[in-house]
Amino acid sequence: MAPAADVRAFVIPELAGPSAGELRDVPEPDGAHEWADGQRLLIDVHATGVSFPDLLQSRGEYQHGQAPPYVAGGEVAGVVLEAPSGCRFSPGDRVASLTLWGGLAERALGQPRYTVRLPDAMSFIEGAALELNYATAWFALYRVGLRPGETVLVHGAGGGVGTATIQVTQALGGTPIAVVSDDAKERVAREAGARLVIRPAAGWVDEVKALTDGRGVDVVIDPVGGERFVDSLRSLDVGGRLGVVGFAGGGIPEVRANRLLLRDLSVVGVALAPYVGRHPEISAVLASALEELSATGAIRPVVGHVLSLDRAAEALALIDRRAALGKVVVQVKT
Repeated sequence: MAPAADVRAFVIPELAGPSAGELRDVPEPDGAHEWADGQRLLIDVHATGVSFPDLLQSRGEYQHGQAPPYVAGGEVAGVVLEAPSGCRFSPGDRVASLTLWGGLAERALGQPRYTVRLPDAMSFIEGAALELNYATAWFALYRVGLRPGETVLVHGAGGGVGTATIQVTQALGGTPIAVVSDDAKERVAREAGARLVIRPAAGWVDEVKALTDGRGVDVVIDPVGGERFVDSLRSLDVGGRLGVVGFAGGGIPEVRANRLLLRDLSVVGVALAPYVGRHPEISAVLASALEELSATGAIRPVVGHVLSLDRAAEALALIDRRAALGKVVVQVKT
């Protein structure tokens, strides 16, 4: 067998942030993804989604990272080239897959358990915005036990996770209330389907109460963290649940237990990997849900920025300065 050809890739040579990244020729990945239990799923990458974890990895600040030099890029959309025996995917399938790293390249290794088929109506650009954000949104709402008819306050609603949460909430029968910081992000949240939109200005909790007949929301989904956290708890109705998705705002908040006790509130961590490690069956449930929601058109990724592979550092910089609207996607193949 002839040796595999080199592929173009965006490489982080040192943990100094995305500006240190370089476009290089690297060997086609061999073996299987480190998290794939020896199952080699090789994907011909058409587009790569980038997100906040990619930025953190480039600085050595993420819990799941690689020692440099490594190829950046946490999720891809493309065509299966090689699939393991017994896998539900075959060469030629159009898929989206979570890579964690390695995705900003012409070929990448996916994880079968975190891979979904793309409907024919969904482009690779949209597909590159599917797996991470919508898996996060679905799993967050699963963890907080969303029920039809409940209201969900969505922080960071103009970003990738936020727009995904808006759409999944609606698909599951809930009503989202989007929290955005400016007009541009409000336009994106409304494009995702939000009808109720507020700004995190002084008095925003009162506005939430007014929108919910004085009760407060049933659920808060928070990928931002920081100083809004206490007010998010105040915005909850009795028995409300807050899902902690991340800390894109930079600050890691703390909660006083008496706030939870007084109104029967719950704060729930949302971390898919350890949950799947203990309950592996949930990955199949999640994949099935995403494929069904995609096929029916109930979810449609909102892509705000599409850049070429030679502008991958710029794509990550958009996230770094919080200028991203919707999902940031790098088009690897035209």
